[in-house]
Amino acid sequence: MIFKPCTGDCTEEGTHCEGCGRSHEEIAEMNELVGGLVAFAERMEYENIQDFANGVAGSIAYHMGLYEH
Repeated sequence: MIFKPCTGDCTEEGTHCEGCGRSHEEIAEMNELVGGLVAFAERMEYENIQDFANGVAGSIAYHMGLYEH
C-alpha cells in the first residue's frame, strides 16, 4: 500500500477520505499516534520542535530498514 499524505481536502462521508483516499480508520489511528508524540514533546517541554519531528521521522525510517544498521 502507498501512503498518501493529507491534501487538506478532507471529507467525512463514506469509508474513505476523498481528499487523500485513505480510510477514516487509518486517519484516526494516525491522528492518535501523532497526538501521542505531540503530548510527549509538550511534556518534555522541547523548544526545538523541528529537531524532534525530524528525529522521530529518522527513527521510523531507521527501524523500517531505510538506513543500514
